[in-house]
Amino acid sequence: MTEPIRLNDLKANFKKRIQSLLPEGGNLDMCYTCGTCAGGCPASGLEGMDPRKFVRMVLLGMDEEVMTSKWAWMCTLCQRCVKACPMNVNIAGMMTEVRAAWPRDQKPSGIVKSCDMALTTETCSAMGASVEDWHFVVEDVLEEVRESQPGFEDLQAPMDKEGAMYFLNQNSREPMTEPDEMVPLWKILHKVGADWTYGSKGWAAENYCLFMADYEDWEKIVRLKAKAVDDLGCKYWLNTE
Repeated sequence: MTEPIRLNDLKANFKKRIQSLLPEGGNLDMCYTCGTCAGGCPASGLEGMDPRKFVRMVLLGMDEEVMTSKWAWMCTLCQRCVKACPMNVNIAGMMTEVRAAWPRDQKPSGIVKSCDMALTTETCSAMGASVEDWHFVVEDVLEEVRESQPGFEDLQAPMDKEGAMYFLNQNSREPMTEPDEMVPLWKILHKVGADWTYGSKGWAAENYCLFMADYEDWEKIVRLKAKAVDDLGCKYWLNTE
């Protein structure tokens, strides 16, 4: 027979750690399990878990269950729960703290590999696409659209245009696996006459290091991307992710 959990024996260390994630004067005990967070969560029900249950586990001091929960990796960090919570509890922040505490070799391999790959190239691509690969795909797709789609003979997909108003990022999987998916946005920017450009460097929109809670590498990638924008003198950074 399973031994019952004795609440008096639990230390609730994780609860103490995440107090800083609350607004000034906040108290995690003010959560009254209304379920608003769970109602809008895309990960609710997975692994039999949802944000409301997770917060209750934290409150009850169930640190072992909290820190080993695979559900923390199913959270999209969309922050719907944070926006909806009447008590302003930062549940997404809790998920990040749990992920950061996991040993690196136990974190989901796909996220780890994507983070590592982005650090190997100036493009920051999680697919490892080089500057040359990126140029080739954009130029090839652009040429095909111009030749095959009436009305878009003068469609542009500028690269490294200095002083452009907008620096556009792109999900790094699209150029490698679904390059045609880039075209609709090109057409929108073309129709409205937007002054935009891609960059040879730092163009990949996603940052998997954020999702694995590797703060050092996350910051490194953000700085590389921001530098690419600044180097071209663009005013706005459009991130599609």
